[in-house]
Amino acid sequence: MSKPIITGLLSYGMSGRIFHAPFISTNPGFTFKAVVERSQKKAGARYPDVISYNSVDELLADDEIELVIVNTPNDTHFDFACKALNAGKHVLLEKPAAATSAEVKIMYDLAHEMNRHLMLYQNRRWDSGFLLVKEVIESGRLGQLQEVYFRMDRFKRALSPKAFKETADTPANGLVYDLGAHLVDNAIALFGRPLSFTKTTGIYREGSEVPDYFTYHLKYPNQLNVFLTSGLLIAEILPGFAIHGTEGSLLKERCDVQEAQLDGGMLPTDAAYGIEPDGSDGKLVLMDFENKRHIEYITPPKGHYMGLFDSVYHTVRNNALYPITEEQIAWQLELLEA
Repeated sequence: MSKPIITGLLSYGMSGRIFHAPFISTNPGFTFKAVVERSQKKAGARYPDVISYNSVDELLADDEIELVIVNTPNDTHFDFACKALNAGKHVLLEKPAAATSAEVKIMYDLAHEMNRHLMLYQNRRWDSGFLLVKEVIESGRLGQLQEVYFRMDRFKRALSPKAFKETADTPANGLVYDLGAHLVDNAIALFGRPLSFTKTTGIYREGSEVPDYFTYHLKYPNQLNVFLTSGLLIAEILPGFAIHGTEGSLLKERCDVQEAQLDGGMLPTDAAYGIEPDGSDGKLVLMDFENKRHIEYITPPKGHYMGLFDSVYHTVRNNALYPITEEQIAWQLELLEA
């Protein structure tokens, strides 16, 4: 990597501390120069050489910064991404990209006008379970796919303290724009844009103003049905991945360890990083011509969020095609805002 990308981070909350700072500080393709911390100055305890600015405007005024990571609340994504692009910065933008597909188009049009890259942070494409599912599907061992189920379930009665997620009149609120952005991206990454879809939402937590349950049924060519479901009051967590084809099935729990490891202080350069615990293999069931079941347990690849940052580097420095495309994000927002 010839020249590191000078990078600024707009927030050092949970996402900044866990999902961004450990990568831009250890990947030789980046220099972590600055962060915005409006009140508590916490980043310096771990990154003493990083500048802590008091405002987004101060960081954007730093001419040395080339890439800005927008990891602020959902309802600020559109405004801050546009401000960063207008300041001549490349942008890595957390999901959801915006509240509407119209806002997404404005942002990408602005990026093209400014000759800058707008890149979406869809880290779940580098989860260990998703990487295993992708590998098995692409191998063709399941035959023609019939049903695919992707789930992300929780049991959380209490409302989130993050008001932007729980307030009905705040754009991009609720579970659809939170976990839904991950699940929809998983489906689009593997299968593209659906021919049609139906969407169902529900509100079940006491005092909730926003959907805390959703399910999508996406219909694809060749009779493929994809179901995306998430709920915040699911007591018995079901497999995160269930794929059924004409030759067999694959079941896999969501056991990606990267978030927990990063939260515990492990760096992505650690040898143990991204490796799921024993007993969390995917279960592949194949049927032979005599209708006998053959069961195989498959160890998932290492989770690898660093792959996303490698892609950012090559996009900015080498003008490579970023794997999460403008077209895919437009499709995602069609489903999220429906």
